[in-house]
Amino acid sequence: MADLLNQYNEDSIKSLDWREHIRLRPGMYIGKLGDGSSMDDGIYILVKEVVDNCIDEFTMGHGKRVDIKIADGLVTVRDFGRGIPLGKVVDVVSKINTGAKYDSKAFQKSVGLNGVGTKAVNALSNYFKVEAYRDGKSKVAEFEKGFLIKEHKETDTDQGNGTFVSFRPDDTIFKNYHFIHEYVENQIWNYCFLNAGLTINYNGRNFISKNGLLDLLSRKTNVENMRYPIIHLKGEDIEVAITHTGDYGEDLYSFVNGQHTTQGGTHQGAFREAFVKVIRDFFKKDYEASDVRQSICAAVSVRVQEPVFESQTKTKLGSQNVWENGPSMRSFILDFLAKELDNFLHKNQSVADAIKKRIEQSERERKELSGIRKLANERAKKANLHNKKLRDCRIHLNADAPSKSKDDFFQKQKESTIFITEGDSASGSITKSRNVETQAVFSLRGKPLNCYGLTKKVVYENEEFNLLQHALNIEEGMDDLRYNNIVIATDADVDGMHIRLLLMTFFLQFFPDLVRNGHVYILETPLFRVRNKQKTIYCYDENEKQKAIAELGNKPEITRFKGLGEISPEEFARFIGEDMRKEPVLLNQEEHIQKLLEYYMGKNTPQRQGFIIDNLRVEKDLVEA
Repeated sequence: MADLLNQYNEDSIKSLDWREHIRLRPGMYIGKLGDGSSMDDGIYILVKEVVDNCIDEFTMGHGKRVDIKIADGLVTVRDFGRGIPLGKVVDVVSKINTGAKYDSKAFQKSVGLNGVGTKAVNALSNYFKVEAYRDGKSKVAEFEKGFLIKEHKETDTDQGNGTFVSFRPDDTIFKNYHFIHEYVENQIWNYCFLNAGLTINYNGRNFISKNGLLDLLSRKTNVENMRYPIIHLKGEDIEVAITHTGDYGEDLYSFVNGQHTTQGGTHQGAFREAFVKVIRDFFKKDYEASDVRQSICAAVSVRVQEPVFESQTKTKLGSQNVWENGPSMRSFILDFLAKELDNFLHKNQSVADAIKKRIEQSERERKELSGIRKLANERAKKANLHNKKLRDCRIHLNADAPSKSKDDFFQKQKESTIFITEGDSASGSITKSRNVETQAVFSLRGKPLNCYGLTKKVVYENEEFNLLQHALNIEEGMDDLRYNNIVIATDADVDGMHIRLLLMTFFLQFFPDLVRNGHVYILETPLFRVRNKQKTIYCYDENEKQKAIAELGNKPEITRFKGLGEISPEEFARFIGEDMRKEPVLLNQEEHIQKLLEYYMGKNTPQRQGFIIDNLRVEKDLVEA
């Protein structure tokens, strides 16, 4: 020990170049890396960092259009703002703490204020190009992994003012990455909802919103499922839209200075609290907060001077005040709703009646479940203790132990995963090969119940659903969700597809927020193993198999995996590690949950069977070579 201590000297202290620091600790700048299968993966943060600058130009009154293209891993973004001052083009994207946003007069309420965004994009890209157009002149600079490789001289141009950025994420950092266009489109829609009059062209399609958060809620809900027309209120530096639906859970969307705060923050907490208080005061009744917010679908957007976020990715607001020496976030939102929402309800008695009716329905349902819940909770504790259905991960088993690092715990919580599988052989293979620190396994006993059309009472009466709910810790809502990633791991056959549909029905019927917020995935495992004495290649479809055969040649050995239980634990470890392939369960915002469930899990059995068979990755008449 003394020798180790003596080794700590001046040579132990290192100073990293900004590029090295970003590449060594990318999570500090863009959150988790990922391959693009999650909506908060780093490649989407890279896009956001570039587009945020375009949005800031628009909010300052410069440029009404942004063009975005993503193809073959290359991202290009063109705005029509003022353009970067030509003499500072290189500095703005390559010198840390350099930018216009330090001048609060120029960017009073912009998204990013620390001057890091585009530098992180530059450092984490194999190729990065920036071109500024300003008053008939242009300036171009090109980079590789943050290093300037070519600085072009200023030239004349007929391009309108603005900035063009092109980049390709570094595939040594973002392994096997791919852009899911639904995620990108969702980001773009949010920009448009929060910036009325802005047009964003993405891969040839125009996105525009005229009515702000009213349009957002109209897309997120179905008019047939709304209990009353959307309440849309606007004030200085604040906008809200509210309705109630027939779905379970709280569906909340919060924004700060045009930034979608997916993890909420002070403004979202203040809205939830203020909404309950105003409703209680209006009806002069002390309703349970959970009954007031049950089935709510709402959006809140605020403009804050120099916002403070809890991370570089700006997904959670930490600001306590709206502006320097101004009102607290809590009082600002409460005062706004106390005046505007109260006035609206007094003028629209039918809406007030609909809200009251929905709250009373939630109240009745909660009371009906209270007795059942107590018995179910006791049964769940005993079942978990004796049946060992849940093989938990260490971060939860040791949750009460002192943490060496709070940041380390939260990072592992982001990585936390629960695999839901069926059968002893499959769950056994995953259990033996998993990362016990962050990965848990929940084993189903047979096919789950088709819960379409049933009430939440079944969640407590059905042992499998009750135990799964307890394993996820979602009985009281999503705030205490134990696992960030819920991965359905079933065989790639008709029975496996049916189990997937039954589980997704359970989540969509009773816990839709899990799907809306991108927590639910389908595990992809290889269908084939192609190998010779020198090399083994795992293939996920027929095309990959044919390529592997061509690569290895000389009649390689081909194994077809018919079930998860046939994959050895040693092999399984390769498929659920860093390079795990998982397909997100995406909810089309233009389709309503109940309509989806009616189609896939209702009485139209022939159509549902056709869907299952048509979407299998297994070929019926596949001949093994």
